[in-house]
Amino acid sequence: MNSQWIMSFEKLMTEGQVKGLHAVLESAAIVAKLKARQGPVRDQCIIELALGTGLRVSEISQLKLEDIDLKRGGNSLIVRHGKGDKQRLVKFSSKLKNLILEYIEYRTNDSEYIFPSERQDFMSSNGIQKVFKKWSKKAGLPARYSIHSCRHYYATALLKVSKNLRLVQMQCGHSSPQTTTVYAQVLDSEIDEAVEKLV
Repeated sequence: MNSQWIMSFEKLMTEGQVKGLHAVLESAAIVAKLKARQGPVRDQCIIELALGTGLRVSEISQLKLEDIDLKRGGNSLIVRHGKGDKQRLVKFSSKLKNLILEYIEYRTNDSEYIFPSERQDFMSSNGIQKVFKKWSKKAGLPARYSIHSCRHYYATALLKVSKNLRLVQMQCGHSSPQTTTVYAQVLDSEIDEAVEKLV
């Protein structure tokens, strides 16, 4: 396996850091709504979507309103052009669905893309990266983290609660199971607990 795919704690946000990011985003969105500002509300939805679905930045950029099923019991989206131009269905939580619904109702742009920019119908990958960097800095996160860190966090958290590598592979759109197994390497606390039980 390529060394760049060796997952380590340096590449992975902690639960505490993610909670801090949640708090900063929520507070900024509340203030923005009071002042009728769009930016922070959109930014919150971008980062929460990344954390709650593990989408690649290019997939977030190209996501359209028609790609998201927000009907009762829906809670899913379609990635139409994932890595290798593959299509996949991604499920997400009811909490994230409510946040997406609130954002869509609040936004004033009528673009078919869920995250439009001021200059075009959709935000570029670079623009989304800048959004993450802005709010991660406000939350006091190390500069080494990027929007892709949300994907790493999602995959590891999903694996931790599901214990199902295949499920994580499907949700993240990994073409190879080997890619998914790197996330198992960082669950050291569970490994420590397991080996202590060995006779």
